[in-house]
Amino acid sequence: MAIERVCIIGAGTIGSLYAGHLADVAEVLVLTRRPEHADALNQHGLRVTGKSERHVRVTASTDPGELPEFDLGIVATKATDLEAIAQRLEGRFAGAAMMTIQNGLGAEEVMRRHGEWRLISAVTFMSGNRRGDAEVEYELDTATWMGPYAGTETPFAIVRDACELLLACGLQAEAMSDLRPAQWSKLIFNAAVNGVAALTELPHVAEFAAEARPADLGHLVHDLIAEGVRVADAAGVELHDDPWEMNRRAVTRGETNRSDYAHLPSMLEDVLARRPTEVDAISGALVREGERVGVPAPLNAAVWRLVRGKERSWAGAARTSPEEVRA
Repeated sequence: MAIERVCIIGAGTIGSLYAGHLADVAEVLVLTRRPEHADALNQHGLRVTGKSERHVRVTASTDPGELPEFDLGIVATKATDLEAIAQRLEGRFAGAAMMTIQNGLGAEEVMRRHGEWRLISAVTFMSGNRRGDAEVEYELDTATWMGPYAGTETPFAIVRDACELLLACGLQAEAMSDLRPAQWSKLIFNAAVNGVAALTELPHVAEFAAEARPADLGHLVHDLIAEGVRVADAAGVELHDDPWEMNRRAVTRGETNRSDYAHLPSMLEDVLARRPTEVDAISGALVREGERVGVPAPLNAAVWRLVRGKERSWAGAARTSPEEVRA
């Protein structure tokens, strides 16, 4: 299909990176959560800095009913917000293909409950920093992997068209007939790296691959990954990339070891802001898949429960005094 109009659904860091690049090759709509965000984009456009430099015009709104029909929707909300946005989209844009790019597993099933859209499964390794409602800094110019969602009859030709559109605007992308090997590689990587970052509040730095001493953090990361690989094996998934090597390469990349640079995994960003994390869709999903295929994942279960406990502590802190905690 010819993709002429794209809607970015959720304009955080990743959504803004897609919007800022795709506006070079297509008409871009943006569905935001906050009216002031939509106003800023409509008044000032969207500026991308860092790995690429551009300033583009987009059309933004908080109301799906105000947006015209589009060919491709890129659902770029966090997993924690997906159910709410899928409800808002229900009954609309029936002719569009929808591409989910959430971390973890299960995003496609959420979208399927609310519409009969042709679904594209995708994972992305891009990263950046939001500098404001109308500006995003592009940090890691890595690929988006995509494929037809296994639960639908989405033609591969649609996936290929979406991939070519991303390539045309200067982003990296790869179309795959079966995304599960890539999706699981990132799931296992994220469950280990995001979970450990959320608990330690360390950015993704060299300690995540250190194994020289018994107490080094890399042992835990490696064991979490090995546990995830066992679950994938039992699920019949042959991984696209080795998640441990993905971790090791990331922390030995030259720019990652600069003193002024350290990548903050998304769950760490949420922890630092005391927002709900995506741990249910990442670590929780891996544990649930382990249960389904009969492979225990106790380390990943521990991370899942500890992160959820950390989230609970913020809610309790708002209403509980130190004296009540000690009591």
